[in-house]
Amino acid sequence: MTIAPSRLVTPPPDRSRPRSTLAGRGTSTVLPLVVKVVLLGLVAGLAIAVTPALVRDGSWVFVGGLWAVVVVLLAVYATKRAVPLKYLVPGSLFLVVFVVYPILMTAQLSSTNYGDGTRGTKEATVTRIIGASAVQVPDAPSYTLAVGTTGGVADGPFTFYLVDEATGDAFAGDAEGLTELGADDATITDGVVTEVPGVTLLTRSQINDAGQAGGGLEGFTVPAGENSVIRQQGFSAVELTSPLVYDEAADTITNSETGEVYTPQRAASGDRSYFTAEDGTRLSDQSWGESIGLQNYVRAFTDPAISSDFISIFLWTLLFAVGSVGSTFFLGLALAVVMNDDRVRGQRLYRSLILLPYAIPGFIALSIWSGFWNRDFGLVNDLLGLDVNWLGQTGTARLAVLLTNLWMGFPYMFLICTGALQSIPGDLKEAASLDGANGFMQFRKVVLPLLLVAVAPLLVASFAFNFNNFNAIQLLTEGGPFSPANPTAGGTDILISYTYRLAFGNAAQQIGFASAISVLLFILTGLLAAAQFRATRSLEDVNR
Repeated sequence: MTIAPSRLVTPPPDRSRPRSTLAGRGTSTVLPLVVKVVLLGLVAGLAIAVTPALVRDGSWVFVGGLWAVVVVLLAVYATKRAVPLKYLVPGSLFLVVFVVYPILMTAQLSSTNYGDGTRGTKEATVTRIIGASAVQVPDAPSYTLAVGTTGGVADGPFTFYLVDEATGDAFAGDAEGLTELGADDATITDGVVTEVPGVTLLTRSQINDAGQAGGGLEGFTVPAGENSVIRQQGFSAVELTSPLVYDEAADTITNSETGEVYTPQRAASGDRSYFTAEDGTRLSDQSWGESIGLQNYVRAFTDPAISSDFISIFLWTLLFAVGSVGSTFFLGLALAVVMNDDRVRGQRLYRSLILLPYAIPGFIALSIWSGFWNRDFGLVNDLLGLDVNWLGQTGTARLAVLLTNLWMGFPYMFLICTGALQSIPGDLKEAASLDGANGFMQFRKVVLPLLLVAVAPLLVASFAFNFNNFNAIQLLTEGGPFSPANPTAGGTDILISYTYRLAFGNAAQQIGFASAISVLLFILTGLLAAAQFRATRSLEDVNR
Protein backbone atom coordinates (compact mmCIF):
# COMPACT_ATOMS: atom_id res chain seq x y z
CA MET A 1 0.00 0.00 0.00
CA THR A 2 1.46 3.34 -1.09
CA ILE A 3 0.84 6.40 0.94
CA ALA A 4 0.83 9.66 -1.05
CA PRO A 5 3.02 12.34 0.40
CA SER A 6 1.17 15.11 2.17
CA ARG A 7 0.96 18.40 0.40
CA LEU A 8 1.75 21.73 1.93
CA VAL A 9 -1.33 23.83 1.63
CA THR A 10 -1.01 27.58 2.09
CA PRO A 11 -3.87 28.82 4.22
CA PRO A 12 -5.93 31.61 2.72
CA PRO A 13 -5.20 35.07 4.02
CA ASP A 14 -7.21 36.19 7.01
CA ARG A 15 -9.03 39.14 5.57
CA SER A 16 -10.69 39.88 8.89
CA ARG A 17 -7.38 41.23 10.28
CA PRO A 18 -6.71 44.92 9.42
CA ARG A 19 -3.69 45.53 7.23
CA SER A 20 -1.12 48.10 8.30
CA THR A 21 -1.77 51.18 6.27
CA LEU A 22 0.92 52.76 4.18
CA ALA A 23 -0.30 56.12 5.36
CA GLY A 24 0.65 55.40 8.97
CA ARG A 25 3.97 53.94 7.98
CA GLY A 26 4.59 56.90 5.68
CA THR A 27 3.86 59.45 8.41
CA SER A 28 6.43 57.89 10.72
CA THR A 29 8.99 57.92 7.91
CA VAL A 30 8.32 61.24 6.22
CA LEU A 31 8.26 63.48 9.30
CA PRO A 32 11.81 62.61 10.49
CA LEU A 33 13.00 62.97 6.90
CA VAL A 34 11.48 66.44 6.63
CA VAL A 35 13.01 67.48 9.95
CA LYS A 36 16.41 66.14 8.85
CA VAL A 37 16.27 67.97 5.52
CA VAL A 38 15.21 71.23 7.19
CA LEU A 39 17.98 71.07 9.81
CA LEU A 40 20.67 70.19 7.27
CA GLY A 41 19.38 72.95 5.02
CA LEU A 42 19.61 75.46 7.87
CA VAL A 43 23.20 74.41 8.58
CA ALA A 44 24.19 74.69 4.92
CA GLY A 45 22.32 77.99 4.54
CA LEU A 46 24.01 79.47 7.60
CA ALA A 47 27.41 78.43 6.23
CA ILE A 48 26.64 80.02 2.86
CA ALA A 49 25.48 83.25 4.55
CA VAL A 50 28.55 83.53 6.78
CA THR A 51 31.18 82.57 4.21
CA PRO A 52 31.32 85.92 2.29
CA ALA A 53 32.05 87.87 5.49
CA LEU A 54 34.76 85.40 6.49
CA VAL A 55 36.33 85.54 3.03
CA ARG A 56 36.25 89.33 3.07
CA ASP A 57 38.09 89.33 6.40
CA GLY A 58 40.60 86.77 5.16
CA SER A 59 39.60 84.24 7.84
CA TRP A 60 40.46 81.20 5.73
CA VAL A 61 40.93 78.91 8.71
CA PHE A 62 37.36 79.60 9.84
CA VAL A 63 36.08 79.11 6.30
CA GLY A 64 37.81 75.74 6.07
CA GLY A 65 36.62 74.66 9.51
CA LEU A 66 33.05 75.77 8.86
CA TRP A 67 32.74 73.88 5.59
CA ALA A 68 34.49 70.84 7.04
CA VAL A 69 31.75 70.71 9.69
CA VAL A 70 29.04 71.10 7.01
CA VAL A 71 30.53 68.31 4.89
CA VAL A 72 30.78 65.98 7.91
CA LEU A 73 27.16 66.66 8.93
CA LEU A 74 25.87 66.11 5.39
CA ALA A 75 27.94 62.95 4.94
CA VAL A 76 26.76 61.46 8.24
CA TYR A 77 23.11 62.48 8.39
CA ALA A 78 22.12 62.56 4.71
CA THR A 79 22.54 58.79 4.40
CA LYS A 80 21.46 55.71 6.33
CA ARG A 81 25.04 54.55 6.75
CA ALA A 82 27.56 55.30 9.48
CA VAL A 83 24.99 54.86 12.24
CA PRO A 84 27.55 55.07 15.11
CA LEU A 85 28.78 58.41 13.79
CA LYS A 86 25.28 59.84 14.06
CA TYR A 87 25.69 59.62 17.84
CA LEU A 88 29.39 60.46 18.03
CA VAL A 89 29.48 63.50 15.75
CA PRO A 90 27.42 65.97 17.91
CA GLY A 91 29.48 65.35 21.04
CA SER A 92 32.73 65.42 19.09
CA LEU A 93 31.83 68.74 17.45
CA PHE A 94 30.94 70.32 20.79
CA LEU A 95 34.18 68.97 22.27
CA VAL A 96 36.23 70.53 19.46
CA VAL A 97 34.39 73.88 19.45
CA PHE A 98 34.09 74.46 23.19
CA VAL A 99 37.16 72.65 24.57
CA VAL A 100 39.86 71.92 22.00
CA TYR A 101 39.56 75.16 20.04
CA PRO A 102 39.71 77.48 23.12
CA ILE A 103 42.76 75.56 24.37
CA LEU A 104 44.53 75.91 21.02
CA MET A 105 43.65 79.61 20.76
CA THR A 106 44.91 80.25 24.30
CA ALA A 107 48.16 78.46 23.48
CA GLN A 108 48.53 80.51 20.30
CA LEU A 109 47.79 83.75 22.16
CA SER A 110 50.38 82.85 24.80
CA SER A 111 53.12 83.17 22.17
CA THR A 112 52.19 86.79 21.45
CA ASN A 113 52.50 90.09 23.30
CA TYR A 114 48.81 90.90 22.91
CA GLY A 115 47.59 93.43 25.46
CA ASP A 116 47.29 97.15 26.12
CA GLY A 117 49.49 99.06 23.71
CA THR A 118 49.97 96.04 21.44
CA ARG A 119 46.47 95.32 20.20
CA GLY A 120 46.97 96.87 16.75
CA THR A 121 48.87 95.56 13.77
CA LYS A 122 52.26 96.82 12.69
CA GLU A 123 50.73 98.53 9.68
CA ALA A 124 48.24 100.41 11.86
CA THR A 125 51.04 101.43 14.24
CA VAL A 126 53.12 102.81 11.37
CA THR A 127 50.11 104.77 10.17
CA ARG A 128 49.56 106.21 13.65
CA ILE A 129 53.22 107.15 14.05
CA ILE A 130 53.29 108.93 10.70
CA GLY A 131 49.91 110.51 11.33
CA ALA A 132 51.03 111.83 14.72
CA SER A 133 53.85 113.77 13.05
CA ALA A 134 51.68 115.08 10.21
CA VAL A 135 50.85 118.77 9.80
CA GLN A 136 48.24 120.37 7.60
CA VAL A 137 49.35 121.12 4.05
CA PRO A 138 49.42 124.90 3.48
CA ASP A 139 46.52 126.17 1.34
CA ALA A 140 45.16 122.62 1.06
CA PRO A 141 41.39 122.21 0.69
CA SER A 142 39.22 121.13 3.60
CA TYR A 143 36.41 118.64 3.17
CA THR A 144 33.12 117.68 4.72
CA LEU A 145 33.22 114.01 5.62
CA ALA A 146 30.86 111.07 5.37
CA VAL A 147 32.09 107.53 6.09
CA GLY A 148 30.61 104.63 4.18
CA THR A 149 31.07 100.88 4.21
CA THR A 150 30.02 97.87 2.22
CA GLY A 151 30.71 95.61 5.21
CA GLY A 152 30.35 96.01 8.97
CA VAL A 153 29.97 99.41 10.59
CA ALA A 154 32.70 98.52 13.11
CA ASP A 155 35.41 96.97 10.94
CA GLY A 156 34.65 98.14 7.39
CA PRO A 157 36.03 98.20 4.77
CA PHE A 158 35.56 101.98 4.84
CA THR A 159 35.49 104.72 2.25
CA PHE A 160 35.66 108.47 2.85
CA TYR A 161 33.06 110.47 0.92
CA LEU A 162 34.46 114.00 0.73
CA VAL A 163 33.05 117.29 -0.52
CA ASP A 164 35.45 120.20 -1.09
CA GLU A 165 34.03 123.03 1.00
CA ALA A 166 35.36 125.66 -1.45
CA THR A 167 34.44 124.16 -4.84
CA GLY A 168 31.72 121.62 -3.98
CA ASP A 169 33.55 118.85 -5.84
CA ALA A 170 32.87 115.38 -4.42
CA PHE A 171 35.34 112.50 -4.06
CA ALA A 172 35.45 108.93 -2.79
CA GLY A 173 38.66 108.05 -0.96
CA ASP A 174 40.03 104.68 0.11
CA ALA A 175 43.44 103.14 0.66
CA GLU A 176 44.14 103.41 -3.09
CA GLY A 177 43.51 107.16 -3.35
CA LEU A 178 40.85 109.66 -4.44
CA THR A 179 38.19 109.11 -7.10
CA GLU A 180 35.96 111.94 -8.29
CA LEU A 181 32.24 111.32 -7.93
CA GLY A 182 29.71 112.13 -10.62
CA ALA A 183 26.25 113.55 -10.13
CA ASP A 184 24.69 110.06 -10.25
CA ASP A 185 27.20 108.48 -7.89
CA ALA A 186 26.03 110.12 -4.67
CA THR A 187 23.39 112.41 -3.21
CA ILE A 188 24.76 115.62 -1.68
CA THR A 189 22.69 117.67 0.74
CA ASP A 190 23.95 120.94 2.21
CA GLY A 191 27.48 120.14 1.13
CA VAL A 192 27.57 116.66 2.71
CA VAL A 193 27.20 113.26 1.03
CA THR A 194 23.99 111.81 2.44
CA GLU A 195 23.36 108.78 0.23
CA VAL A 196 25.45 106.45 -1.91
CA PRO A 197 23.83 103.52 -3.78
CA GLY A 198 24.82 100.17 -2.29
CA VAL A 199 26.78 101.77 0.57
CA THR A 200 25.89 102.15 4.27
CA LEU A 201 26.78 105.57 5.64
CA LEU A 202 27.82 105.60 9.30
CA THR A 203 26.17 107.80 11.88
CA ARG A 204 28.34 110.09 13.99
CA SER A 205 28.10 107.70 16.91
CA GLN A 206 29.23 104.81 14.71
CA ILE A 207 32.12 106.91 13.37
CA ASN A 208 33.25 107.59 16.94
CA ASP A 209 33.05 103.90 17.87
CA ALA A 210 34.92 102.76 14.74
CA GLY A 211 37.66 105.31 15.40
CA GLN A 212 38.42 103.98 18.89
CA ALA A 213 41.49 101.80 19.59
CA GLY A 214 41.14 98.57 17.67
CA GLY A 215 38.35 99.94 15.45
CA GLY A 216 38.48 99.80 11.68
CA LEU A 217 38.81 103.59 11.32
CA GLU A 218 41.80 103.83 13.64
CA GLY A 219 44.64 105.34 11.62
CA PHE A 220 42.64 105.21 8.35
CA THR A 221 43.98 107.67 5.76
CA VAL A 222 43.52 108.32 2.04
CA PRO A 223 46.63 108.99 -0.11
CA ALA A 224 46.33 112.45 -1.67
CA GLY A 225 49.81 113.31 -2.95
CA GLU A 226 53.42 112.18 -2.90
CA ASN A 227 53.84 112.68 0.86
CA SER A 228 50.36 113.77 1.91
CA VAL A 229 47.24 112.00 3.07
CA ILE A 230 43.67 112.95 3.84
CA ARG A 231 42.72 112.15 7.38
CA GLN A 232 39.62 112.42 9.53
CA GLN A 233 39.57 115.38 11.89
CA GLY A 234 36.42 115.21 13.95
CA PHE A 235 33.61 115.01 11.41
CA SER A 236 35.60 116.76 8.70
CA ALA A 237 38.74 115.80 6.78
CA VAL A 238 41.96 117.65 6.04
CA GLU A 239 45.04 117.02 3.93
CA LEU A 240 48.15 116.41 6.01
CA THR A 241 51.81 115.84 5.22
CA SER A 242 54.50 114.20 7.33
CA PRO A 243 58.30 114.25 7.22
CA LEU A 244 58.26 110.52 8.01
CA VAL A 245 58.32 108.06 5.12
CA TYR A 246 57.80 104.33 5.58
CA ASP A 247 59.67 101.92 3.30
CA GLU A 248 57.71 98.69 3.38
CA ALA A 249 60.39 96.66 1.57
CA ALA A 250 63.15 97.70 3.98
CA ASP A 251 60.75 97.94 6.96
CA THR A 252 62.16 101.31 7.98
CA ILE A 253 60.81 104.78 8.71
CA THR A 254 62.96 107.66 7.48
CA ASN A 255 62.71 111.28 8.58
CA SER A 256 63.06 113.15 5.27
CA GLU A 257 64.07 116.36 7.06
CA THR A 258 66.90 114.91 9.21
CA GLY A 259 67.73 111.74 7.27
CA GLU A 260 67.46 109.64 10.43
CA VAL A 261 66.44 106.02 9.78
CA TYR A 262 64.43 104.01 12.31
CA THR A 263 64.20 100.22 12.28
CA PRO A 264 62.11 97.83 14.43
CA GLN A 265 64.11 96.67 17.44
CA ARG A 266 63.02 94.44 20.33
CA ALA A 267 63.05 96.14 23.75
CA ALA A 268 65.07 94.79 26.67
CA SER A 269 61.91 93.27 28.17
CA GLY A 270 61.66 91.07 25.08
CA ASP A 271 57.92 91.45 24.65
CA ARG A 272 57.67 94.63 22.54
CA SER A 273 59.34 96.19 19.51
CA TYR A 274 59.78 99.87 18.71
CA PHE A 275 61.09 101.84 15.75
CA THR A 276 64.51 102.84 17.02
CA ALA A 277 67.47 104.76 15.58
CA GLU A 278 71.05 103.47 15.66
CA ASP A 279 71.82 105.48 18.78
CA GLY A 280 68.91 103.84 20.63
CA THR A 281 66.48 106.76 20.33
CA ARG A 282 62.89 105.66 19.88
CA LEU A 283 60.82 107.33 17.21
CA SER A 284 57.67 106.67 19.26
CA ASP A 285 56.55 104.71 22.31
CA GLN A 286 53.88 103.00 20.22
CA SER A 287 54.30 99.26 19.68
CA TRP A 288 52.27 96.53 17.97
CA GLY A 289 51.13 92.97 18.40
CA GLU A 290 53.53 90.27 17.26
CA SER A 291 54.67 86.73 17.99
CA ILE A 292 57.35 86.58 20.69
CA GLY A 293 57.76 82.81 20.94
CA LEU A 294 58.32 81.47 24.45
CA GLN A 295 59.16 84.86 25.96
CA ASN A 296 56.03 84.87 28.17
CA TYR A 297 56.94 81.47 29.62
CA VAL A 298 60.54 82.55 30.20
CA ARG A 299 59.26 85.62 31.98
CA ALA A 300 56.97 83.55 34.21
CA PHE A 301 59.95 81.59 35.56
CA THR A 302 62.70 84.22 35.49
CA ASP A 303 61.05 87.48 36.52
CA PRO A 304 61.60 87.63 40.32
CA ALA A 305 58.52 89.77 40.90
CA ILE A 306 56.37 87.11 39.24
CA SER A 307 58.12 83.85 40.11
CA SER A 308 58.16 84.61 43.85
CA ASP A 309 54.42 85.33 43.83
CA PHE A 310 53.78 82.33 41.60
CA ILE A 311 55.32 79.87 44.06
CA SER A 312 53.52 81.24 47.13
CA ILE A 313 50.21 81.47 45.28
CA PHE A 314 50.66 77.94 43.94
CA LEU A 315 51.17 76.56 47.46
CA TRP A 316 48.06 78.36 48.72
CA THR A 317 46.12 77.11 45.68
CA LEU A 318 47.06 73.52 46.56
CA LEU A 319 46.09 74.07 50.19
CA PHE A 320 42.80 75.66 49.16
CA ALA A 321 41.90 72.83 46.76
CA VAL A 322 42.92 70.02 49.14
CA GLY A 323 41.33 71.72 52.14
CA SER A 324 38.06 72.39 50.30
CA VAL A 325 37.76 68.85 48.95
CA GLY A 326 38.82 67.21 52.22
CA SER A 327 36.58 69.25 54.51
CA THR A 328 33.49 69.05 52.30
CA PHE A 329 33.96 65.30 51.74
CA PHE A 330 34.34 64.35 55.39
CA LEU A 331 31.44 66.54 56.52
CA GLY A 332 29.23 65.32 53.67
CA LEU A 333 30.19 61.70 54.37
CA ALA A 334 29.48 62.02 58.09
CA LEU A 335 26.04 63.48 57.44
CA ALA A 336 25.32 60.86 54.77
CA VAL A 337 26.18 58.03 57.16
CA VAL A 338 23.92 59.47 59.86
CA MET A 339 21.05 60.14 57.46
CA ASN A 340 21.39 56.64 55.97
CA ASP A 341 20.51 55.00 59.28
CA ASP A 342 16.94 53.69 59.21
CA ARG A 343 16.52 54.57 62.89
CA VAL A 344 16.62 58.29 62.10
CA ARG A 345 13.13 59.70 61.74
CA GLY A 346 12.32 62.44 59.27
CA GLN A 347 15.13 61.53 56.90
CA ARG A 348 13.53 63.27 53.92
CA LEU A 349 13.10 66.53 55.83
CA TYR A 350 16.67 66.50 57.14
CA ARG A 351 18.08 65.66 53.72
CA SER A 352 16.13 68.51 52.16
CA LEU A 353 17.46 70.96 54.74
CA ILE A 354 21.04 69.75 54.21
CA LEU A 355 20.72 70.32 50.46
CA LEU A 356 19.47 73.91 50.83
CA PRO A 357 22.93 75.55 50.52
CA TYR A 358 23.42 73.66 47.27
CA ALA A 359 20.18 75.10 45.87
CA ILE A 360 21.30 78.73 46.35
CA PRO A 361 23.19 80.16 43.33
CA GLY A 362 26.88 80.40 44.11
CA PHE A 363 27.33 84.07 43.27
CA ILE A 364 24.47 85.00 45.62
CA ALA A 365 25.81 82.84 48.45
CA LEU A 366 29.33 84.22 48.09
CA SER A 367 28.10 87.81 48.05
CA ILE A 368 26.08 87.19 51.21
CA TRP A 369 29.00 85.51 52.97
CA SER A 370 31.23 88.42 52.03
CA GLY A 371 28.93 90.55 54.14
CA PHE A 372 28.84 87.98 56.95
CA TRP A 373 32.62 88.28 57.37
CA ASN A 374 32.56 92.07 57.55
CA ARG A 375 34.31 93.34 60.66
CA ASP A 376 31.88 96.14 61.56
CA PHE A 377 28.42 94.77 60.78
CA GLY A 378 29.03 91.15 59.77
CA LEU A 379 26.88 88.35 61.17
CA VAL A 380 29.88 86.24 62.28
CA ASN A 381 31.30 88.88 64.62
CA ASP A 382 27.84 89.80 65.90
CA LEU A 383 26.93 86.20 66.79
CA LEU A 384 30.28 85.35 68.37
CA GLY A 385 30.83 88.72 70.05
CA LEU A 386 34.17 89.18 68.27
CA ASP A 387 35.95 92.10 66.67
CA VAL A 388 38.04 90.24 64.08
CA ASN A 389 38.99 91.80 60.77
CA TRP A 390 38.36 88.53 58.94
CA LEU A 391 39.03 89.76 55.39
CA GLY A 392 41.74 92.25 56.33
CA GLN A 393 44.42 89.75 57.35
CA THR A 394 45.83 86.95 55.24
CA GLY A 395 45.42 84.16 57.82
CA THR A 396 41.83 84.94 58.81
CA ALA A 397 40.86 85.70 55.21
CA ARG A 398 42.06 82.27 54.09
CA LEU A 399 40.18 80.65 56.96
CA ALA A 400 37.04 82.56 55.95
CA VAL A 401 37.41 81.37 52.36
CA LEU A 402 37.77 77.73 53.43
CA LEU A 403 34.79 77.89 55.80
CA THR A 404 32.62 79.55 53.18
CA ASN A 405 33.60 76.96 50.60
CA LEU A 406 32.84 74.24 53.17
CA TRP A 407 29.31 75.58 53.63
CA MET A 408 28.76 75.72 49.87
CA GLY A 409 30.35 72.36 49.01
CA PHE A 410 29.31 69.83 51.67
CA PRO A 411 25.75 69.33 50.27
CA TYR A 412 27.25 68.05 47.01
CA MET A 413 29.45 65.58 48.86
CA PHE A 414 26.48 64.58 51.03
CA LEU A 415 24.50 63.88 47.88
CA ILE A 416 27.06 61.66 46.16
CA CYS A 417 27.98 59.86 49.39
CA THR A 418 24.31 59.11 50.06
CA GLY A 419 23.95 57.59 46.62
CA ALA A 420 27.12 55.53 47.05
CA LEU A 421 26.08 54.27 50.49
CA GLN A 422 22.65 53.18 49.26
CA SER A 423 24.27 51.19 46.43
CA ILE A 424 26.37 49.07 48.82
CA PRO A 425 24.64 45.69 49.49
CA GLY A 426 23.61 45.18 53.09
CA ASP A 427 24.68 41.53 52.90
CA LEU A 428 28.33 42.60 53.02
CA LYS A 429 27.88 44.37 56.34
CA GLU A 430 25.93 41.41 57.73
CA ALA A 431 28.74 39.06 56.70
CA ALA A 432 31.29 41.32 58.38
CA SER A 433 29.12 41.40 61.50
CA LEU A 434 29.02 37.59 61.60
CA ASP A 435 32.82 37.64 61.43
CA GLY A 436 32.89 39.72 64.60
CA ALA A 437 33.39 43.21 63.14
CA ASN A 438 31.77 46.02 65.09
CA GLY A 439 30.09 49.01 63.47
CA PHE A 440 33.27 51.04 63.09
CA MET A 441 35.21 48.11 61.62
CA GLN A 442 32.38 47.43 59.17
CA PHE A 443 32.52 51.03 58.01
CA ARG A 444 36.34 51.15 57.74
CA LYS A 445 36.92 47.76 56.17
CA VAL A 446 33.80 47.33 54.01
CA VAL A 447 31.76 50.48 53.51
CA LEU A 448 34.50 53.09 53.05
CA PRO A 449 36.56 51.16 50.44
CA LEU A 450 33.45 50.43 48.36
CA LEU A 451 32.29 54.03 48.71
CA LEU A 452 35.68 55.38 47.58
CA VAL A 453 35.51 53.25 44.43
CA ALA A 454 32.36 55.14 43.44
CA VAL A 455 33.29 58.67 44.55
CA ALA A 456 37.05 58.78 43.83
CA PRO A 457 36.62 60.16 40.25
CA LEU A 458 34.26 62.80 41.61
CA LEU A 459 36.80 63.78 44.26
CA VAL A 460 39.44 64.23 41.55
CA ALA A 461 37.01 66.35 39.52
CA SER A 462 36.17 68.39 42.63
CA PHE A 463 39.88 68.99 43.23
CA ALA A 464 40.35 70.22 39.66
CA PHE A 465 37.31 72.49 40.05
CA ASN A 466 38.53 74.03 43.31
CA PHE A 467 42.05 74.39 41.93
CA ASN A 468 40.51 76.86 39.48
CA ASN A 469 37.59 78.09 41.62
CA PHE A 470 37.68 81.70 40.50
CA ASN A 471 34.24 82.67 41.83
CA ALA A 472 34.98 81.68 45.44
CA ILE A 473 37.96 84.05 45.54
CA GLN A 474 36.78 86.91 43.36
CA LEU A 475 33.32 87.29 44.89
CA LEU A 476 34.40 86.76 48.49
CA THR A 477 37.72 88.59 48.86
CA GLU A 478 38.67 89.74 45.33
CA GLY A 479 42.02 88.10 46.04
CA GLY A 480 42.82 90.37 49.00
CA PRO A 481 44.10 91.47 51.35
CA PHE A 482 46.87 93.25 49.46
CA SER A 483 50.07 94.69 50.86
CA PRO A 484 51.33 98.12 49.76
CA ALA A 485 54.60 96.49 48.66
CA ASN A 486 52.81 94.11 46.27
CA PRO A 487 49.41 95.31 45.01
CA THR A 488 49.29 92.62 42.31
CA ALA A 489 49.20 89.39 44.32
CA GLY A 490 46.71 89.19 47.20
CA GLY A 491 46.74 87.02 50.30
CA THR A 492 43.88 84.79 49.11
CA ASP A 493 44.71 84.81 45.40
CA ILE A 494 44.79 81.42 43.76
CA LEU A 495 46.50 80.99 40.41
CA ILE A 496 43.38 81.60 38.33
CA SER A 497 42.46 84.85 40.12
CA TYR A 498 46.08 85.99 39.88
CA THR A 499 45.99 85.28 36.14
CA TYR A 500 42.78 87.26 35.81
CA ARG A 501 44.36 90.24 37.55
CA LEU A 502 47.36 90.10 35.26
CA ALA A 503 45.11 90.04 32.21
CA PHE A 504 42.34 92.46 33.18
CA GLY A 505 42.93 93.93 36.63
CA ASN A 506 45.93 96.17 36.08
CA ALA A 507 46.15 99.52 34.36
CA ALA A 508 48.03 97.76 31.53
CA GLN A 509 46.40 94.48 30.56
CA GLN A 510 48.81 91.65 29.64
CA ILE A 511 46.54 89.19 27.87
CA GLY A 512 49.34 87.32 26.09
CA PHE A 513 51.22 86.79 29.34
CA ALA A 514 48.03 85.77 31.16
CA SER A 515 47.38 83.22 28.39
CA ALA A 516 50.82 81.73 29.06
CA ILE A 517 49.96 81.41 32.76
CA SER A 518 46.65 79.78 31.76
CA VAL A 519 48.49 77.21 29.66
CA LEU A 520 50.79 76.45 32.60
CA LEU A 521 47.71 76.08 34.83
CA PHE A 522 46.13 73.71 32.31
CA ILE A 523 49.24 71.53 32.23
CA LEU A 524 49.63 71.64 36.01
CA THR A 525 45.99 70.72 36.65
CA GLY A 526 46.21 67.89 34.14
CA LEU A 527 49.35 66.47 35.76
CA LEU A 528 47.82 66.66 39.24
CA ALA A 529 44.60 65.00 38.03
CA ALA A 530 46.60 62.26 36.29
CA ALA A 531 48.58 61.63 39.47
CA GLN A 532 45.38 61.45 41.49
CA PHE A 533 43.74 59.01 39.07
CA ARG A 534 46.87 56.88 39.20
CA ALA A 535 46.81 56.93 43.00
CA THR A 536 43.15 55.85 43.06
CA ARG A 537 43.83 52.95 40.68
CA SER A 538 44.55 50.77 43.70
CA LEU A 539 40.85 51.02 44.58
CA GLU A 540 40.07 48.85 41.55
CA ASP A 541 41.22 45.82 43.55
CA VAL A 542 38.29 46.29 45.94
CA ASN A 543 35.76 45.02 43.40
CA ARG A 544 37.87 42.00 42.38
